[in-house]
Amino acid sequence: MKMREKIFKYVKDQYKTEPDYPFSTFPDYPVLRHGDNGKWFALIMNVPREKLGLKGEERVDIVNVKLGDPVLVNMLVQRPGYFYGYHISRSNWISILLDGTVPFDEICQWIDESYAVTASKQKKQKIRPPKEWIVPANPKYYDILHAFDDTREIDWKQGRGIKTGDTIFIYAAAPVSAILYQCEVLETEIPYKHGAHNLTITALMKIRILKRYEPGRFPLKKLREEYGIYPVRGPRGVPYSLSEALKKSE
Repeated sequence: MKMREKIFKYVKDQYKTEPDYPFSTFPDYPVLRHGDNGKWFALIMNVPREKLGLKGEERVDIVNVKLGDPVLVNMLVQRPGYFYGYHISRSNWISILLDGTVPFDEICQWIDESYAVTASKQKKQKIRPPKEWIVPANPKYYDILHAFDDTREIDWKQGRGIKTGDTIFIYAAAPVSAILYQCEVLETEIPYKHGAHNLTITALMKIRILKRYEPGRFPLKKLREEYGIYPVRGPRGVPYSLSEALKKSE
């Protein structure tokens, strides 16, 4: 099976995507695109080797994909089989040889990356990998210190961007001012309406406790001095160094 046919099978199995051929002057150049926003995530071309700076006059298949990190692009093009995007060099596109120089599994990895980078905002949220968050809890409105005394699961205010499978670390505001819990997000978008005490809630998420932390383990003073985190007033990502410390903490 030719490499382009293997790619067609992969994207059909993985993303339910079929190639289309939009170029009348290049009828054998297939485009792979998203079904919702119509954006390309891959384009297969057949070009002369010399156009890629390679020896030989014969033509060779390449696949153009888009990556999210320009540093990664610059690293990859130093390796055999990778080139800055042929005819679409802007916006982090690269071209990959389909002659066996680059293993098929590796090509699929970059097709997946391109699919994620070019996806619509809604699709990106669905397909992104699990993420870690710090979310605030105000003891004035909720007894967070005893939230998990009698249960392992509770409903919590839905944080923007948080989805099922994410991990949240609950930070209790003053007078506690410390991270108290690590929880797994079990379900999101649970309908709920609340508007009182300057607190508006339109949806809930169900969370399960995984670990408790003593208030003195990750207090605000330590978060500020060691990890650059100041009072938490809304959901925010977890820096790598703090993530490692939270995971290792008993």
